[in-house]
Amino acid sequence: MNFQHKPFFSVLGAVMALAGTGFADFAMAQATPEVVASGLENPWGVTFLPGGRFVVTEKPGRLRLVEANGKVGAPITGLPRIAASGQGGLLDVLADSGFDKNRTLYFCFSEPATSGGANSTALARANLSADGTRLEALKVIFSQQPKVASSAHFGCRIVEARDGTLFLTLGDRFSRKEDAQKLDNHLGKVVRIAKDGSVPKDNPFVGKAGALPEIWSYGHRNGQGATLAPDGRFWMTEHGPQGGDEINIPQAGRNYGWPVITYGENYGGGKIGDGITAKDGMEQPLHYWVPSIAPSGMAFLTSDRYGAGWKGNLFVGSLKFGYLDRIELNNGKVAAEHKLLEEGRARIRDVKQGPDGLLYVLTDEGDGKLLRLKPN
Repeated sequence: MNFQHKPFFSVLGAVMALAGTGFADFAMAQATPEVVASGLENPWGVTFLPGGRFVVTEKPGRLRLVEANGKVGAPITGLPRIAASGQGGLLDVLADSGFDKNRTLYFCFSEPATSGGANSTALARANLSADGTRLEALKVIFSQQPKVASSAHFGCRIVEARDGTLFLTLGDRFSRKEDAQKLDNHLGKVVRIAKDGSVPKDNPFVGKAGALPEIWSYGHRNGQGATLAPDGRFWMTEHGPQGGDEINIPQAGRNYGWPVITYGENYGGGKIGDGITAKDGMEQPLHYWVPSIAPSGMAFLTSDRYGAGWKGNLFVGSLKFGYLDRIELNNGKVAAEHKLLEEGRARIRDVKQGPDGLLYVLTDEGDGKLLRLKPN
C-alpha cells in the first residue's frame, strides 16, 4: 500500500519499446499511467477530497483514505453491515459537492435483510471525522425494495446532479429481470432522491398510483457506470447479458427496454424473450457493444490537460477485456473508440476526472491500483 513513482505494472519502458502497440502509442502520445496507490483489494469506487486526497472503497467491505503521497490508511470505521459476496459489497462512494464544509460522503452497498439471505442496494450518507479515521452521523437514506436472495446485479453508481439531487443506478438482481418493467419496485431502475433521502417533487412518477416515487427511469439491467455530461445531463452504462452492453442518457419517466428489447442474448446462446431490439414506447441506447465489454466506470474529460483531441471525450472502463475506452462523440453520437491501457489487461472498475483535471482509474484486482494518467 505504498506510493510508487513508477509506471503501470513497472513495465512501461518495455511496452513502449514494442512499436505499433496500442498502449505504446497512447503512452508516447498523450499520457503515461502511473501508480498512485496499490495493495487495494478489489477497489470499486473512488472520490476526491481537498488537499489531493482520495477515498476508495474495497468491495469486501472496507473504506480507505489515500493520502496525496499515496499512503493508504487503515480501514475507516463506522460502516453498516454489508452483504459482501458475489458482486455485492461496498461499492461506489461520492464526496458531497460541499465536502470542504460538511465533510459528507455518500456510499452505496449491498444491504443485508435483518434475517434470511436476502439483500438489496442501499445508499447511505455519513460525515468523515476530522482525522479521517471514522464515519459519524451515518444514515441510510435509500434502500432498494424488495430485497432479493441474490449476489448479482446491484448497479450502484452515485451521481450528484447540478441541482443537488442524487442519481443512483439499481440492478435487476439477475433473477428478477421482468421486474425492471414494473413501477411498483426498484429493480432495474435509476432513482433520484434528495440528499436527506426525500423524494423530489418533480420526479416523474410522484403521485402516480402503483409507482414508487423515487423512480427516475426504468427498464435497466445493471448500471455500473454513471456520470454527468458537460451539459449537466445524466449518462450511464449498463451491462447487457451476452452482448448488448449499452450507453444510455436516462430521461425522466422513460423506459429503456430491458428485458423486452436487447441487443444481447442468453448466456450460452438463445434469444431473450421475443428476441427483439426495438419496440414502441421503449428507448434505444445511444450506443451498444456486441460482444460485451462489461463497462464499469464512466467519466467525461472536460479539462485541457491532455491536449487536442481528448477534451469532451467519454471514458469507460472495460472489465472483460481490461482496457480504458476513449470514446469520441460527434453530435451526441459515438464517432470512434480507442482502446487505452490494454497491454496491462487489468479489469478497469472506475474512472473519474480529478479536481486537477487528470484522469484516475481503479483496477479491480486482489492487488488493485489507483492509477493517474499523467500528461506527457
